This record gives sequence, C-alpha cells and structure tokens, in this order.
Amino acid sequence: MRIERVSDSQFTIFLTFDDLIERGFTKEDLWEDVTGVRNLFSDMMYEASSELGFELGGVLLVQVHLMQAQGMHVIVTQHHETINWDEDFVEMKVTLDESKELIFSFDEFEDVIQLAAYLHAKSMDGGKIYFMDDRYYMLIEEADLSGNHKEHIIAIILEFSSPSIITSTRLKEYGKVIMERTAIRQIVDTFHV
Repeated sequence: MRIERVSDSQFTIFLTFDDLIERGFTKEDLWEDVTGVRNLFSDMMYEASSELGFELGGVLLVQVHLMQAQGMHVIVTQHHETINWDEDFVEMKVTLDESKELIFSFDEFEDVIQLAAYLHAKSMDGGKIYFMDDRYYMLIEEADLSGNHKEHIIAIILEFSSPSIITSTRLKEYGKVIMERTAIRQIVDTFHV
C-alpha cells in the first residue's frame, strides 16, 4: 500500500491487487461485500492518517478508482462541514468507478518495440505512447483490445512492463505524447518488427 499526501485536506492511497489479496479481498468483493469494503476503507483511512499525521474528522469524500491491471487508487478529501456531533465522528461518502483503460510503464523504448510485435501478432494496432519522468507509458483502451481476452493481453504486456498507477489524465496533462493513436501499428511499421 502506497500513501501520499496531496494537500492539507487530501491524500491518496494506492493498493495493488496483491495488497487487496493480502487483506483477504478479491476484485469482485469490492462490488459485492459492502460491509467488508467499509471495514477495509476504515482500516486504510486510519493507517494513512497515522502514517501521514493526518487528523481525521468530519466528512471524508472517498473516490475509488479500480484500474484494470494495476489495483485500486483511492483519493480521500476531508470536507470541513460543521457537524454538531462529537468530534470523533467520521462519515465516509464513497464513490466507486472502474477504469476501462490499461496503463503500463516501461524502462526502455526497446521494451515497447518488442511488446508491439507481440500485440500486433494478436491483431492489435491501437494504443498511445507517452513519455514522462524518464519512463515510457503505453495507454490501451477497451476498444484497442480488438476482441482479445483482456487478461491474456495483460499477461503478455506485463512481461515487458510494470503496471502504472499514473492516471491517463495525468499522462495527458504532464506527459509528452510520442504516438497519439495506432501506436502499435506505427511502431511495427517504423521498426520493422
């Protein structure tokens, strides 16, 4: 579990799917086991608050983004409302969404080239490539899968890369676009792999 303070009233938590399994959860539990999820979030909030020295109180707005291959990205914002109950009161308002995109991080562009050859052989031509903080990123959306089984494609991609916790919004805002669309086909055509 990775915890990071964003501001005086906000912090983020990132859990990989392995972190969730260690805590006794599966991805499906997040949609079905309401009581278990509430306990998981409570535990995470208190772990994060003690690690960051973050005073919990009032209303916490919790946005949970499930990322296909990476895990769960949780954004916690403390909303300062006047509440007439005791000071230890904490209310969580949780929103849950699931990202339809896959984002992977590469050390070297050579790894991106090798992966493109494998994906092209699976009839995949799409994808976008970004460069940010000395790393390359490949963004693949649901439509780019070309009918391939998502878990199978993720397994292939992970042989050449690492799942990334960076969101596509951040990549688009701070990253440099290397290839904006049909990245896999462009790489195969350019490097003749």
